[in-house]
Amino acid sequence: MEINTIPVKIPEGVNVILGHSHFIKTAEDLYEALVNGCPGVKFGLAFSEASQECLIRWEGNDDELTKLATDTMMEIGCGHSFIIFLKDAYPINFLPAIKNVPEVVRIFCATANPIQVVVTRSELGGAIVGVIDGYSPKGVENENHKNTRKKFLRDIGYKL
Repeated sequence: MEINTIPVKIPEGVNVILGHSHFIKTAEDLYEALVNGCPGVKFGLAFSEASQECLIRWEGNDDELTKLATDTMMEIGCGHSFIIFLKDAYPINFLPAIKNVPEVVRIFCATANPIQVVVTRSELGGAIVGVIDGYSPKGVENENHKNTRKKFLRDIGYKL
């Protein structure tokens, strides 16, 4: 078996959620989880079906993000996986709802960082082994970094 990495193109101002799911209703259920979580969110999603027709199922309310999602899922080429590209919202606003979608098995990542999807292939198909999310650490935060982090969280409204 061979292991490869597939880089995912994430446009500026866009976040991505990559996960593992099953069953044909995944795309519609994820759509509902997103619009119920934040009605103004712009997104596109794609789900890679792993049986019968083995199609990329898609939903979204932004044509560019939906095309990006379907193109990316074709590139990744692993069954029962899904990808969501979000604009005007953060993954943190949707993760609990996505995790509660009955078909969702796991979330690999939720980020705006550059990512590489680690995949392997066999005669049966492809599998996501994991995700490289962003860069390696360069050090440990000091008090100044800590204060900056806390201020940032308050500036964007996630802490009081």
